[in-house]
This record gives sequence, structure tokens and C-alpha cells, in this order.
Amino acid sequence: MTSHLFRLVDANVNRASEGLRVLEDVARFALDDDGMARELRAMRHDLALITSQFGLKLLSARDSVRDVGRESGMRAQGDRTLLSTVRANAKRAEESLRVLEEIGRLVDFERHINSARVEGLRYSLYDLEKRLSGGVSRADSVSRIRGLYVVVDRQAVGERSLVEVASEAIEGGAAVIQHRDKVSDKVEVYREAEALSSLCVERGALFVVNDYADIAMAVGAAGLHVGQRDLPLAVLRRMLPVETIIGVSCESEEDAQRAVEEGADYLAIGALFPTTQKSDHVLVGLNLLSSVCGRVGSTPVVAIGGIGAENVAAAVSAGADAIAVISAVIMQPDIRVAARMLLDAIQSAEEARKL
Repeated sequence: MTSHLFRLVDANVNRASEGLRVLEDVARFALDDDGMARELRAMRHDLALITSQFGLKLLSARDSVRDVGRESGMRAQGDRTLLSTVRANAKRAEESLRVLEEIGRLVDFERHINSARVEGLRYSLYDLEKRLSGGVSRADSVSRIRGLYVVVDRQAVGERSLVEVASEAIEGGAAVIQHRDKVSDKVEVYREAEALSSLCVERGALFVVNDYADIAMAVGAAGLHVGQRDLPLAVLRRMLPVETIIGVSCESEEDAQRAVEEGADYLAIGALFPTTQKSDHVLVGLNLLSSVCGRVGSTPVVAIGGIGAENVAAAVSAGADAIAVISAVIMQPDIRVAARMLLDAIQSAEEARKL
């Protein structure tokens, strides 16, 4: 076995291990995802075991000072993001594992590197790259679920343009727009969702579709919101792009706990107060909201149901990260002003909560 092949193995073991360590730390510190962090740590350890038999031979063959490829002159262009860092390090590790896999097939190395085992690591990493990239992308969207969350409901809006209503709400400070339409046919719902999605991308708001996973996927919505009687989260995750966030309506602590365990990106707790927007609503009260907020860790909680200027401070004080409304904004004479006033009330209550 020649020295240059030892150098090749050493370089690719190092690249793969370094890439895996970056991914592990993203899962551990950026996402607080113990499961993925453990998987990546196990992969690093497995790689170390595969090559441990070489001992000091790899280190002895290393010659980084005279490595002709040490300075390639290539540097990442543009602004780096956490997502691009994940993708780059996953590719780095995957490519290095492929090199080790091929070296393990050489006559001189087949007794020392188990190619099938390395191949298994590579395919496992493909799946982890997908899940980790999705987690990082969703975390960015989830961080925007704060403040005012406006539900643009077709029945409540009536004959007015949903786009105009949503536009005024965004001008007033709405961070999230949810499209809710229980009455129109699917074609019309799709057309409205497509227009609203474009508006939200243009104006920097987060766009969420209520109930319809197919429409959320078709228009590239940032999120989907579902209830307790919709498809299970595991099924929705398989259907939707990895970056799509999923919010779940909850009416009890059991609902909330189950949603968190199944991987919901945010929870909506309500109805907190009597509302005319949902005939079959269940009043859950502020005590449930407060209890859920104290139990779900970093998962954002959205308060919903009968909230207006007169009671928004109570919902914020109970721990809500965002306040979802329909009539308090979109059924007011001046939507922009109503949204602005409600957002001001939310922010004042948040400041008071910090004291």
C-alpha cells in the first residue's frame, strides 16, 4: 500500500469527519434536535472505527504543507447562510465518503476499508441532509411567527378582494397571513392562494394555507395549518416540501403535547374567548394557554379566538408568541389602522411581560 493512497484516505477521512461535526453542531445547538445530533455523532464514531486500524499510518503519510490542492483559490460567493453551510458540509462529507468507498474496493485496501459499510454511511447522510436542511429552513420561518397573525377568511371578507385585504393587513404590521376558505371550490381557493402567496413573498410576510396540503404545496406556501381531524403530521411531512412549516390547532394540553411530540412547528391555542367566526368553537380559556406556553419549550404558541383590543394584553401576558385574529382586523372599516393599533397593543403587552 503506497504512501499516496494513505494520504488520500487521510484527507477524505478528515473532510468527512469535519463535515459531519459541523452538521452535528447545527442539529445540537441551532435546532436543539437531540435525535439528529445523536445520529450524526454515531456516524462520526462509525467512520472513526472503520479507519482506526490504520493507526499512525495515515498521520505519517500526511503532508498538508506540500499539498498541491491546499489553496484552491475557490471561496464561497455571496452571503453565507446557515442553510448553505449545512448543504456545503453535507456535500463535503458525502463526496469524501464516496472516495473512501471507492478506495475500499482497491485490491490493496479491500481488507482494511469495508466499502459496503461506508456506502451505508453515505446513504444515511443523504437522508440526514434532507431532514437537517428542512429543519434549518423551517426554523427560519418559525422565528417569524411573532406579533400579529391575520387570518384572511373568505366568508368574513365577503366580496372584497382577499389580496387587497391581506395587503392592508401587512401594511398595518401583520407578520403572518393565513388563507382560510371553507366555502369556495378548489379552483378558486387555489387561485386566491397563489395570489396571496405572491403578495406575501413580495411584502415579506409569512404565508400559511389552512387545511389544504395540496394547495399549500402547489403555491409554495411557507406553511400549512391543520386541525385535530386532519391528516397526521407524519403523513403531511411526507407530502410537503421539507421547508414547509406545519401549525396545529389545539384545544387541550393533550392535543398540544401530542402535536409537539409529532413535530408541529407551532401551535394555535383557542378559542380563548367567544367568537362568531367558528360556530363549533370550544372555549379553552387563558389558563390552558398559560399552561401550554409553559410546557412546550421553544415551540411558538399562537393565541386565537375572539381576541381584540380589549383582551389582547391578557393573551400576551399568558405567554402567547403571536396573536391570530380575523374580525379584529379584516372586518374593521380601516384594516391597516386596525392592524397597527392591535400590533401596538401586542408590543406594549410584550414589554409589560418582560418587567
